[in-house]
Amino acid sequence: MSIVLARIDNRLIHGQVLETWLPYVHANCLAVANESISVSPLKRMMMEASVPSRVRVEIGSIVEITELFASGTLDDLRVLLLFATTEDSLAALQNGLKFERLNLGNIHAGQGKTQFSCTVFLDPKDVENLEEMESAGVDVSARCIPADTARNWRKLIPGKKAEN
Repeated sequence: MSIVLARIDNRLIHGQVLETWLPYVHANCLAVANESISVSPLKRMMMEASVPSRVRVEIGSIVEITELFASGTLDDLRVLLLFATTEDSLAALQNGLKFERLNLGNIHAGQGKTQFSCTVFLDPKDVENLEEMESAGVDVSARCIPADTARNWRKLIPGKKAEN
């Protein structure tokens, strides 16, 4: 598989991804799996325009991006895969997109969400989604930027300890 980083970042393609993560993982392709962006020509165009021309950009729905990976089209590329939510990443996993690790980068505050780190806010459904991905063998950790130390997501939850 060509995925060098799978990341949840509700901002998707933005400066932090382009300036820190892309060079850190030596990615030459950005793939965005998100329903709302996939159907918005203006948002797609804005995201695509922000990416350096040497980097391939693929934006699609969860199903479209899953099918793209399954087709083998991206096999020779180093792909940074972006999701906006835990729901998106779980749906991709359930649809057959395989990734071994998931980085929690930015999950913004919202109604019913609790702050677990400076950039990660989760509600009970997010926790359930992360637990399901972890049960499927995905290593989930929080790390805002490459200079940060990755922390097992369970260490963010008060009163819980990481199993490893």
